[in-house]
Amino acid sequence: MNVTFGGDARAPQPRDPASSSFGPPSDSGPATRFGESLPGSELPIRFTASGSEYFRIWIVNLLLTLVTLGLYHPWAKVRKLRYFYGNTWVGEHALDFHGDPKRMLRGTLLVGALFIAYSAAGQFSPIAGGVAVLAVAALWPALFRASMRFRLANTSWRGMRFHFTGDMAGAYKTMLPVLIPGVIVGALIALAPEPDAEPDAAAAAASATAQWVMAGFGMAVLASLLLVPFMLWSIKRYQHDHYALGRVQSSLRTGPGSFYGLFAKAFGVSVLSTVVLAVVVAGVAAVFGFGAFAALASGGMAEGGLGAAIFLFFLVGGVGYVVVMGINNTYLASRLQNLVWGRTKSTEVRFESRLRLLPLLGLTLKNWLLLMLTLGLYWPFAAVASARLKLEAVTIHTRRPVEALAGRAGQKDNDATGDAAGDIFGIDFGL
Repeated sequence: MNVTFGGDARAPQPRDPASSSFGPPSDSGPATRFGESLPGSELPIRFTASGSEYFRIWIVNLLLTLVTLGLYHPWAKVRKLRYFYGNTWVGEHALDFHGDPKRMLRGTLLVGALFIAYSAAGQFSPIAGGVAVLAVAALWPALFRASMRFRLANTSWRGMRFHFTGDMAGAYKTMLPVLIPGVIVGALIALAPEPDAEPDAAAAAASATAQWVMAGFGMAVLASLLLVPFMLWSIKRYQHDHYALGRVQSSLRTGPGSFYGLFAKAFGVSVLSTVVLAVVVAGVAAVFGFGAFAALASGGMAEGGLGAAIFLFFLVGGVGYVVVMGINNTYLASRLQNLVWGRTKSTEVRFESRLRLLPLLGLTLKNWLLLMLTLGLYWPFAAVASARLKLEAVTIHTRRPVEALAGRAGQKDNDATGDAAGDIFGIDFGL
C-alpha cells in the first residue's frame, strides 16, 4: 500500500471505543509474537478525508495545471498530499507532508527533459532511439531512489520525519530485472544491420532489421511475463527493507516464492472468472437464440423485438466482462496489499492488513460506473473512498507502548532532514 496523501487535519472519529485506545493487544498480539511481556500498542489507521472537500482541491488543481500547461503540477501534488496525509491518522496523530513544490518542479522538469530527449532521439534513427532507451534505463534506478528519499524525508508523524536508507547499489540491483527487457530490445536494435544504398540491398536489410526488432520484442515480452512476480518482489523488498523512523527500520520478510504463488492464484481466479463469464454468455445466447428462432418461425417477433434481444445479449456480455475485470484487478490488489504489509515487520513494529475482496470489488465497480456516468467528475470521491478502504484495512502493532516507541524513533530523527536536502531536484514519482 502506497500512502501518497496529506492535508487539513481534523479530529478523528474512532470507529469503536476499543480502536481509539492504546491498551495491550490480545493474546495473539505483539507481546506474545515478540516473546516479551512489555505492554504494546495497537495503532489503527483512520482516514477522515471527504470527497466533497477533495473535489474542491482537485478541480482547482486541474484548472490551474491546464492553464499553466502543466507547470502547476508540483503545487497541485503538494496540495493533494497535504490534504490526504493530514487526514491519515495513525493512532491519535496524523501524518504530514512537507515537500517544497519549487524543488519538485525542478525534478519534474528534469524527468520531462529526459523523455523529450528520448522522443527526439527516436526521430533521427532506430540506433539513436535505442541509445536513448539505454541512457534512460541507466538513470532510472538513481531517479527511483531519489524519489523514495524525497517522499519519505518529507513525510512526518508526531513531528518526526521518516527517511529511506536504501543505497544506490541496492537501487541498481533491484531495477536490473526490470531493465533487462528494455536492454534486450535496445541492444538488438543497435546491432541491426544498416540498409545499403542499392534498392535490393536496402530491402534485404530492412527485412533483416524487422526480424531483429520482432525477435527483440518477443524476447522482451517473454522475459517480462516470467519476471513480473520477481520484479515486483524485488522492488517491494527494496522499499520495505529501508523504510525508517529514527532507529526503527522495517523489513519485508518474505521471498519471491510467495509472489509467484500469489500471481499463480490470480491467474487461476482469472481463468475461473472467464470460464464462468463464457458459460453465462453462452447460456444467454442459447436462450435468446432459441426464443428468437421460435418467435421468428411463428411470425410473432418484429424487427424491434429482435434488435432488443441482440442489445440485451451484448449488454449482458459487456457487464459480465466489466465484472470479470473487476474481480481480477481487485483480487490481485487486495491479496498483494495483505501480503506485502502483513510481512513487513521490525524489532519494534509489525503491520496487519485485512483488505477484503468483496468490499473492494463492490467499491471498484461502483467507482467505475459513477466515473462513466459523470464523465470523470466523480474521480475525487472515488479516490477518497478507495484510500479509506485500503488504509483502514491496516493496523500497526508495536512491541512497546507508543510513547516509548516514539521516544526511541526520535533519537535519530535528524538524518531525514539530510535526505531531503541531499536530493536537490526534489524528484517524486509517488512510488
